[in-house]
Order: sequence, then C-alpha cells, then structure tokens
Amino acid sequence: MRTITKVAFGLGAVAALSTAAVAAWALRPIETPAYSVEAQDGDFELRRYPALVVASVLRGGSRRAAVSAGFGPLANYIFAKSRGGEKIAMTAPVTQARAGEKIAMTAPVVQGRTEAGWVVSFIMPAGRTLDDLPQPAGDVHLAEEPPRRMAVVRFSGAWTDANFASASDRLLTWVAARGLTAKGPVEYAYYNDPFTPAFLRRNEAMVEVAG
Repeated sequence: MRTITKVAFGLGAVAALSTAAVAAWALRPIETPAYSVEAQDGDFELRRYPALVVASVLRGGSRRAAVSAGFGPLANYIFAKSRGGEKIAMTAPVTQARAGEKIAMTAPVVQGRTEAGWVVSFIMPAGRTLDDLPQPAGDVHLAEEPPRRMAVVRFSGAWTDANFASASDRLLTWVAARGLTAKGPVEYAYYNDPFTPAFLRRNEAMVEVAG
C-alpha cells in the first residue's frame, strides 16, 4: 500500500528546522512507504512492511528536542547540502525511537552501544538501495531495515509527550489483548508540517511484533 499524499514533517520550533525543507515537504506530493494491512480495528492496524532503507542520526535530549535536532542533518543529506551529487526525493513519515532499544533497525548508528538518546530517521524512496544512494557526511548513517510486522495506532493532536505516551499505552494494551508479542520499542511517526492544525495531523505510534 504505497501511497502518494500531500504531507510534511515539522515540530513546533520551526526556527530549529530547515525552512526550505519544511516548505518543500509541505507543498508537494510526498511518497509514503508501502505496506499491506493484515488486520484493522478502528484506529489500530497490523501491517507488514517490506525492507526499507533509512537515513538516521542519533540525538540526545527530550523527544521533541531530538527530533528537531535530527531533522536538519537528514534534510541536508537528501537535499545534497552536506555532500555532493544528486538530491533525493523527500518522503514521509519521519520516524523516531529510543536509541539502544532499536539496534537492529539502525545499525551501524547504535550497534554495540548503549548510550541514551533517540534515533531519528528518514525513509528513502522506493527502489533506492544502499549501493546506489549517495554516501552521507557527518553522523548521518544509511541502513536497511528488514521486513517487519508492525502494530500501529493512528492519532491526531499536538506533538506533546502526553499525547505520544497515551498513544503508546493504548498501542501496547491492544497488542497484549490480541495475544501479540512486542519485539522492540514503540516508535513514533510524524507526517505533517507545523502549520497543519493539530486536529488534522496524522501521527502514529508503532511497535514491531513477532510473526
């Protein structure tokens, strides 16, 4: 289920982000990753994702501070601001998960390390591989995620810790009620620009499950 939708990413502190990157994302159709839906229950879905290539950075601090700090270097990578070569099409969502709990997905970003922080990732466009993508500069790393089975809850609202914590609790309760086994940390997915009214935003909490 790969869709093309007019979405963008940003967090309230727009000044901390690349204005050009946010504008580019807000004003053009954006590709989102393919997945198939195995089960649906209201706002909850059980999805199967294929292998995905991601560009990731590790940032410390709060959830909000980390994703804001991570957006800039990732945007500079895809827009060829920190390296030579071609630009890469922007996609959505931007994803975020606790470092150290997400080792398999982000190797070599945090492999073998236990430092605190958050892994912030851009998903690369369909068809791109580690071999044909430009090499990143700085601390941006490329990695391929294996195919994953993900339990997901979709919700709207402001990007507050309380809203994400509530969504995470709801998701894990749903996973347990269905007899599923979570395999990793809850991840967050941001789809919209900071100018989208909170009640119209698409946010997701997701967790890999066994199977």
